[in-house]
Amino acid sequence: MTDESTDEATDSFVTHRNLLFTVAYEILGSAGDAEDVLQESWLRWVGVDLADVRDRRAYLVRITTRQALNRLRTVRRRREEYVGQWLPEPLLTSPDVAEDVLLAEGVSMALMVVLETLSPTERAVFVLRETFGFGYDEIADAVGKSPEAVRQVAHRARTHVRARRPRRPTSQTESRRALEAFKISIETGDVQALMDVLAPDVVVLADGGGVRQAVPNPVRGAEKVARLFLGGIRKAGGVLAAEHAAVNGQPALLVTMDGELDGVFTAQVEDGRITGIYYVRNPHKLSRTEESVPLARR
Repeated sequence: MTDESTDEATDSFVTHRNLLFTVAYEILGSAGDAEDVLQESWLRWVGVDLADVRDRRAYLVRITTRQALNRLRTVRRRREEYVGQWLPEPLLTSPDVAEDVLLAEGVSMALMVVLETLSPTERAVFVLRETFGFGYDEIADAVGKSPEAVRQVAHRARTHVRARRPRRPTSQTESRRALEAFKISIETGDVQALMDVLAPDVVVLADGGGVRQAVPNPVRGAEKVARLFLGGIRKAGGVLAAEHAAVNGQPALLVTMDGELDGVFTAQVEDGRITGIYYVRNPHKLSRTEESVPLARR
């Protein structure tokens, strides 16, 4: 390639970089893997004759999706050997992500945990269709299937996700209010206040990655969850504090122990009560919580 064509390719890639990162992150659930996919996609993009490309955005998304699918099939084998429960890597996000309802829902921890139960192709099809609004023909090019096959995969993925996602969307205000009630009850040790904000069938998933202690299996039920958190704090013996933040487009808490970041706490809220808790303690997954990560749907 000439320097001029390389510059043109670079400009196009940079223009769509936030979109491409978001696509890769939603498919993979890992910012580090998403960055690697973008590097691989860039190397393929600079070898393309731009004169043959009618829609650069669609072409770049196609390259990125294919690389993300290849990476997902590889990392899934690693995740089977992961110590304890595996949760997506949390990202500190800016207010504009929360303002885009489809984007905020697409990268929410609650949905991304559900996406982990899909096959790689189902996940890619669901993400491209539901979050980014690509047509079946475009998705077919990206995943290497016919448009009719993609329609069937999309229907199957939607049905699967619908059965596992919250019954109705929760407002940011409602979620933030529930998190504040949880924060106060934990900081004060108020058992009744904690029980009041937890749904009877609440479930906790925690990710320590074998580096920090975390429950190896889901913990279910308000009483067990309350004992887990209040007992854990007493055993830790340090000074616990929590700060409100926007993580993956949703209200969250950055939890510190003796001034050091202990983990990221996000929750699924329904009817004002917490039904799902996702607590990421693995320090290798906490590097994207110091400054906001730019995400985009267009």
